Amino acid sequence: MPETLAALLFAHVLADFVFQTGWMVANKHRAAGLAAHGAVVLACAVAATGSLAPALVWLTALHMATDLAKTRMRPGLAGFLGDQALHLAAIAALALWQPGIFAGGLWGAVAPLPGLMALVAGAILATRAGGFAVGLLMAPFALRVEIPEGLPGAGRVIGLLERGLIFALVLLGQPEGVGLLIAAKSILRFGAVKDDRAMSEYVIIGTLASFAWALLAAYGCLALLNALPPLGILP
Repeated sequence: MPETLAALLFAHVLADFVFQTGWMVANKHRAAGLAAHGAVVLACAVAATGSLAPALVWLTALHMATDLAKTRMRPGLAGFLGDQALHLAAIAALALWQPGIFAGGLWGAVAPLPGLMALVAGAILATRAGGFAVGLLMAPFALRVEIPEGLPGAGRVIGLLERGLIFALVLLGQPEGVGLLIAAKSILRFGAVKDDRAMSEYVIIGTLASFAWALLAAYGCLALLNALPPLGILP
């Protein structure tokens, strides 16, 4: 069961956060956009599991139905989290219902592969998916503060790097390094926001949300890795 769960999670992360284009996102309320995304979801599931199990078609159909329902909701963090929670629940339910999908597929004999898939999926969830979640959380606050101009795209890159570092520190068994990362970021940001209460609160909320997301993704990935055959990379 953990092997199938890891493969399906990997497929989902690729389909939603790597191969999903801006056009697909903007056109999910139309048949063409929804069908294109559904094709990507199914292709990723088949490739990750190495299986043509009919259940993957049902999983894809449920994914598309969930995405279509999301288009009827107001854009925001609640919609994003609800959408992802339903996708993950569907994946977990399928892994419980048909735990042998991965073992019966083309890659079933490659024991370390599910662990590698879990590791990559966790890293993408921590970094890229975290960027979307934190961005949606901060969007209402951004309308109420005057954000100073900086390097174009620098904030997004900083967020990706900090969440990636947190993910790596946890998986390497050095979570205490997260405290040093918080201290370092606080010192670097202090001069820019010390005289602006609204801006300092904006930075604190964004930082805590980013760190919390990365920690959640890292410990979730660690729990899944502990249920899978060892990768042979880490103790």
